[in-house]
Amino acid sequence: MVKSIWIPTSVLIVLFLVQAALPIPRIKDISDVGVKGEINLLGYGLVVGLDGTGDSKGTEFTVQSVVNMLSRMGITVPVNKVRTKNVAAVMVSASLPPTAKRGSKLDVIVSSLGDANSLEGGTLLLTPLVGTDGTIYAYAQGPISVGGFKATGAGGDMVAQNYTLVGRIPGGATVETELAMEPEIDYIDISLFNPDYTTAARVAEAIEQSFASVKATPLDPGLVRVDIPEDVKASGDVVTFVARIETTRVEPDAAAIVVINEKTGTIVAGGNVTIGAVAIAHGNLSIEIKARPYISQPAPFSKGKTTVVTDTNVEVDVAKNRVVAIGETANVADVARALNALGVSPRDTIAIFQALKEAGALRAEIKIM
Repeated sequence: MVKSIWIPTSVLIVLFLVQAALPIPRIKDISDVGVKGEINLLGYGLVVGLDGTGDSKGTEFTVQSVVNMLSRMGITVPVNKVRTKNVAAVMVSASLPPTAKRGSKLDVIVSSLGDANSLEGGTLLLTPLVGTDGTIYAYAQGPISVGGFKATGAGGDMVAQNYTLVGRIPGGATVETELAMEPEIDYIDISLFNPDYTTAARVAEAIEQSFASVKATPLDPGLVRVDIPEDVKASGDVVTFVARIETTRVEPDAAAIVVINEKTGTIVAGGNVTIGAVAIAHGNLSIEIKARPYISQPAPFSKGKTTVVTDTNVEVDVAKNRVVAIGETANVADVARALNALGVSPRDTIAIFQALKEAGALRAEIKIM
């Protein structure tokens, strides 16, 4: 028997190289233009048609829901006679955009609420979806797509692909009540996906340069307000005006950030990440523990017993350290090449990034996931 402990572990490293030659994005690619925001809808429903993978009889709210549903249809069934192995209680969620009209379709997410094993092959019964104000905005219904399967054998063996307790119904909800939105008749608000003072200022500047008589004011890092000209309001051609704003191109500013996921060993470095002049020495340590069992026999005519004894051998291998001097770098590509020159693994790269930050050489913010 051989037990091995390897330090470091081979994992994944991702470095996004941001190049200046990339196309400049449009305002609509980095913000919401003239949209107040969507609201979340939630509902409780039943999924039927399951192949014995529904909630157990002990899930009382599922049993009670089935009894109540049948009662509304004029069918009376004792609670103790209801079997719910083909039925599952679920929570249904959706997002309602402010531009949705009566009859519009919404995608819904269906999640198991009880102890069902799978929602595969089930159909959601008509479920009202309400907002935080208690208003029913939409109704959901339809067959569920789980994108996977789960099969269990008689001996407890199980084969599963993907997660089968959460599914989707594309276009499964129909809007019944529209949001009461007050129309913006004097201005258009632009909400940035990633609030930033520099980006907000650039957006306002780009709009004023594209339109001769338009006033754009950055109110805060995430909001730019554009006044609608009087001639546009008089002509009623606000849609064309907003469309021109959406297609105006702006170069957003990006902060220097290194995102590290230590669980997976993933590193994502932005294009503005740089490091100062620094020297790095890093060596790999590997430890291998070998345990081999052998039989120990007692001496002839003795009272000893035959036992199994483990012979353990520990080997330690320390790789030779190399000192690599890294000069002033201009972009993340230089950082990647410098670290690759060390021949270190991604797990070691995470430690190096953290050490560079402590030394003040890494000119970026580190975010740990």
